[in-house]
Amino acid sequence: MSFERVAIIGLGLLGGSVGLAIEEQLPKIATRGYDRDEQVRIRAAARGLVGEVCGNAQDALADADLVILCVPVGAMEATANELAPHLKRGAIISDVGSSKESVAKALAKALPGHIVIPAHPVAGTEQSGPEAGFASLFVNRWCILTPPEGVDQAAVEALSDFWTKLGAMVEIMDAEHHDLVLAVTSHIPHLIAYTIVGTASDLEEVTRSEVIKYSAGGFRDFTRIAASDPVMWRDVFLNNKGAVLEVLGRFTEDLTALQRAIRSGDGDTLHNLFSRTRAIRRQVIEEGQDDGRPDFGRKDHI
Repeated sequence: MSFERVAIIGLGLLGGSVGLAIEEQLPKIATRGYDRDEQVRIRAAARGLVGEVCGNAQDALADADLVILCVPVGAMEATANELAPHLKRGAIISDVGSSKESVAKALAKALPGHIVIPAHPVAGTEQSGPEAGFASLFVNRWCILTPPEGVDQAAVEALSDFWTKLGAMVEIMDAEHHDLVLAVTSHIPHLIAYTIVGTASDLEEVTRSEVIKYSAGGFRDFTRIAASDPVMWRDVFLNNKGAVLEVLGRFTEDLTALQRAIRSGDGDTLHNLFSRTRAIRRQVIEEGQDDGRPDFGRKDHI
C-alpha cells in the first residue's frame, strides 16, 4: 500500500508543515488542501503549502488515498461528519491531534466502515497559522500512531512508512496510554506555563512591565509555551481531561511536599529532587530531543 494523493484538512502550523514536508521528501505525491477559513486558504496558496488549495472539502478529497485532519481535537467529529460523504473507498483517515482516545472515538463514530488510524506527531512550536509551517518540523521527532483493534495492518505500515519518510521516528501505542504519557510530557507543562505567566501578570506588587523587562531564562521559556494556540490547547485539556486531572492531582501532591520542604528548611529533600530532575534533563539531551548548549543555543543567552 502506498499513497499517490494526500488531502490535508486544516492548513495551519501542522497541516502546512505536512504539505511542505511531502513536497520536500515525497515530491511524487500530489497534495491538495482545504481550510474553512478563506483568509487561511489565500495565505496557504501564497506560500505553496500544498500543490492545490481547494475552495471546498469535496475537491480536496477527490481520489485522496490518505486524508490527514489537522484541526483542533474538539472539531474532529464535526469535520469528519462533513467529509464522510466524499471519502474515497479504502482511503486512510488520520489526524495530528495531541489527545488520541477522544479523537479515536469521534472518528469511529463519524466514519464507520472507513480505515481510521489516529496519529500524533510530537512536534510543534508556539506559532500558529499558515505562515508558521516548515518542512523540517518532523525531522527526528516522534510520531505516535494509535491504531484501533482490528485495523488493516498494511494500512498501519503504510502510514508508518509515510511518517518515517517525512523524517519522524514512529512509535505504536495504545490511545489511552498515549494520553497519559502526553499529559505528563506536554499537557501539564503547558498548563503550568499558562498558569505561571497568568499569575505573574496578575501580581499587584510587580508591574507587568517589570515582569517583561526582567524576564530571566526560566520565565521567558514559560512565556514561549504560554503563547501556543489557545483554541488548540483549550480543546486538548477538555478532550484529555481524565489523564490531565490524574497527573495534575499527582503534581499537586508533589508541589505540596515541596512547599513543606521549603517551609521547614529541608535542604536534603530539595537537593535530592533537583539532582533527580537534572539527570532527566541529561537523558532528554542524550535522546536528541533538545539542544544541550547553554540556554538552548540562543545567541542572546544571559
